[in-house]
Amino acid sequence: MSEIENVTESVEHVTVIARLSFLDRFLPLWLGLAMASGIGLGRAIPSLASHLNSVQVTSGTSLPIFLGLLIMMYPVLAKVRYDRITTVTSDRRLLVSSLVLNWIVGPAVMFALAWLLLPDLPTYRTGLIIVGLARCIAMVLIWNDLSGGNREAGAVLVALNSLFQIVAFALLGYFYLELLPRWLGLSTQGLHLSIAKIAETVAIFLGIPLVAGYLTRTWGERLKGRTWYETKFLPRLGPFALYGLLYTVVILFALQGHTITSRPGDVARIALPLLCYFAIMWTGSFALGRAIGLPYDRTATLAFTAAGNNFELAIAVAIGVFGVTSGEALAGVVGPLIEVPVLVALVYVSLWARGRYFPAAMKENQ
Repeated sequence: MSEIENVTESVEHVTVIARLSFLDRFLPLWLGLAMASGIGLGRAIPSLASHLNSVQVTSGTSLPIFLGLLIMMYPVLAKVRYDRITTVTSDRRLLVSSLVLNWIVGPAVMFALAWLLLPDLPTYRTGLIIVGLARCIAMVLIWNDLSGGNREAGAVLVALNSLFQIVAFALLGYFYLELLPRWLGLSTQGLHLSIAKIAETVAIFLGIPLVAGYLTRTWGERLKGRTWYETKFLPRLGPFALYGLLYTVVILFALQGHTITSRPGDVARIALPLLCYFAIMWTGSFALGRAIGLPYDRTATLAFTAAGNNFELAIAVAIGVFGVTSGEALAGVVGPLIEVPVLVALVYVSLWARGRYFPAAMKENQ
């Protein structure tokens, strides 16, 4: 590698964190503070659960949680460029690889890791399987952009995943939580699952913000244009997804504080399969992209869209189906705490791999 290439790569490595927004840069810190605040709040107000559940809406979810989950999902789906879905269909290698990785390989990998590493913790295991079914949406575009991935391809794959989840989530939930364990002779004793409840929850917590996001982008671009929408409106709307997530985390940890503080080892055990999952999915997807001859930018997009997950939807489904104090919900909320630092680290790995395995991409970037 030439001296110029070394300098270029070094500068890119230095600026990865700097290119993140202030909120995104310290997301693990905000999540940690939200968890600590929730635990403190739960101890300060022992009757919090009864207050939260005093007003319930659909799926038996309390109104405060219901609003938090919708606020968490809506800005993410308002970012998706729905009109670009057809632009990636010409690249069949990317499209087919992404669909296989996201809807066959990803859920299967998480299922295997959850059963191998959490055989004695069924609620956390179920929560992680739900995480594996919730495929990536808009937050993955941050990592894709930082790594030099293809923006249009990333936006299209995110849009396809968003739409496909409404149809596929409940069916895959039935397959991985009931049907496959039964075929393999695995015990699911104590798992009381309603596939109809999962479908209803997905339709509400993904369907409502998806329609709202689509209409917001359509009307916003029609009235003000795409430049205004993406440079003025979205930067103001975007942080509300994080606010909704942090609010939900505070409430969840307020209700789960005793369990968390009495069993910190459980949180560490939830983190282990997540770490393995991100490493396996990203490395395997990146290797596949290179093996089938994709250029670097589309290889990076393939890897990050396969490794990322829609933790917002996973948390919403876990809360809507199993309750806010469930182990399934706790497993979902541990997810972003692990995902953010791991995928930031994988951005650095991706930039290193570009210089080593895609020299043409390095030359084009100079």
